[in-house]
Amino acid sequence: MESIKKYIAEFIGTAVLVVGGCGTAVAINTITSQHAPIPTAATIIAISLAFGLSIVAMAYSIGNVSGCHINPAVSLGVLINGGMSVKDFCGYVIAQLLGATAGAAGLMLTFGSKSLGANGFGDASALHVGLRGAFTVEVILTFIFALTILGVTSKAENSKVAGLVIGLTLVFVHLIGIPFTGTSVNPARSFGPAIFQGGEALSQLWVFIVAPLLGAAIAAVVHRFVLSAKK
Repeated sequence: MESIKKYIAEFIGTAVLVVGGCGTAVAINTITSQHAPIPTAATIIAISLAFGLSIVAMAYSIGNVSGCHINPAVSLGVLINGGMSVKDFCGYVIAQLLGATAGAAGLMLTFGSKSLGANGFGDASALHVGLRGAFTVEVILTFIFALTILGVTSKAENSKVAGLVIGLTLVFVHLIGIPFTGTSVNPARSFGPAIFQGGEALSQLWVFIVAPLLGAAIAAVVHRFVLSAKK
């Protein structure tokens, strides 16, 4: 029963992340196309804050139930660090993917559009970054994000501020990554919108699954064998 509660919490949290973050991106793009253009810097800041604040809200809502991973890459990092079982890892990832899909479906029904804030490179990138650049950016940003999570949650005294630190770090990596790839650092966040958007977003989805998982795995190894105080 406890595992089911964790999976439901991860489903809800990931759905909220997609609705909050991607929903903000879709809304801003809709306003921009219909009215006066919004400055690019303001757009990036607004979307970054939406993703970060979604994490903060969920961290203090479901964190006591599931740890608020809401990201398969984060769950992989926790697994490598010995913080969860393989069974729970599989359950978390399934719940996260389903939650992201539900969130994206809600956005499609709300906006009546298939442009749902999917990640991309090439023509789908504001900077027209290529495959190599997109993959590298996602690995580096996910490494930073996952390493921060593993570090801040490894100390009990950080429990009250962990959600805020993680949310601000997500804002930080989005500020960097949005012009390059739209910022994924989360395979589930990329999966939901790509499923409904299809086309180029779906064909490029593998990058935003593999790169974040690789970045999180590297972060977990570095944290476990280099930075962890445990022997």
